[in-house]
Amino acid sequence: MWHDNVNGYGLIQIVLHWVTAGMVAVLLPLGLWMTGLDYYDPWYTRAPDLHRAIGVLFGLILLARWAWRLTRAQPPILAANAREKTAAALVRRLLYLVPLCLVISGYLISTADGRAVDVFGWFSVPATLQGIEGQADIAGDIHFALAMLLLALIVLHVLGALRHHFVYRDDTLRRMLRPQTPPNPVEEQ
Repeated sequence: MWHDNVNGYGLIQIVLHWVTAGMVAVLLPLGLWMTGLDYYDPWYTRAPDLHRAIGVLFGLILLARWAWRLTRAQPPILAANAREKTAAALVRRLLYLVPLCLVISGYLISTADGRAVDVFGWFSVPATLQGIEGQADIAGDIHFALAMLLLALIVLHVLGALRHHFVYRDDTLRRMLRPQTPPNPVEEQ
């Protein structure tokens, strides 16, 4: 129930998946909204502070998710053919890589002036790389492009899951909604 197996995902991977999905559902709209705020808006500094703090927590959860995934057997990708399996594997890898790059680029934007990133007053992430000419602007452009790429990947991911559920009628979506029990070795004999 807790661990992933050949039948599907365990509770830990499912929780990590949905927590990261929820954080992205907050971070993407918040990031887009805050770029349109003017200097006199009361959220002009609060929104970026909130975005940065959630972004750091998101990065930590991503690392935990990677560590969990790399140390556990994964259920196979259910696909109608080799091309779909390759596409699903590529999107899955990008859904791990792009958010990590987003966190890094966000960190480079936030620390370009040498200030640490405060995370809700709980702890701070120090500025370790700053002073590069145009750092905030370059990292900001990369951050925006990666956010749009992530949005496109999420759309593909959701459409793929829905296709598997409604067209192929397989367990692709169901196994990310409820923990799977490991196969019983006695039943397989």
